[in-house]
Amino acid sequence: MTTSGKSTTEDWQQAARSLIQSESTLTLATAGESGPWSVPVYYVYLDNRFYFFSSPQSRHILQTMASGEAAASLFHQADSWQSIRGIQMKGTVDRIHSMGLSIKTIALYLKRFPFTREFFADDPNPDLDAFFSRFKARLYAFDPAEVYYIDNRFGFGTRQRIDW
Repeated sequence: MTTSGKSTTEDWQQAARSLIQSESTLTLATAGESGPWSVPVYYVYLDNRFYFFSSPQSRHILQTMASGEAAASLFHQADSWQSIRGIQMKGTVDRIHSMGLSIKTIALYLKRFPFTREFFADDPNPDLDAFFSRFKARLYAFDPAEVYYIDNRFGFGTRQRIDW
């Protein structure tokens, strides 16, 4: 990561943050009585949390609310094993109830994913209750407790724990 060939903690943190900002889809994995499950979700990253919309009745939400745990990963699309890089995480999922945080997060979501504006009918002041009612979706956050950055460009299976 550095020209000297030696990487610092800050180098690994910056590489992880850069990957988080460059990608758009997080794969959330859960397990429960009905077995393991995974789902891709669009996310925005704010204050070391990954925010996404999902149905409260979806399997992954029901499982993570029951177990209290989830895993997540994101990765850069690679054409060879030598260019695989990604992030593996373990943490929790929380439903966001704060209207202030919801509005801030939705504003970021609309900026990052402009096509989602149609969900709000181009309303400059989105009506969150109408959105939630129409799409049966709620705002959630994946809060990572353990994070590893993987980068095969530095050797097969090279990974570093990231502490924010």
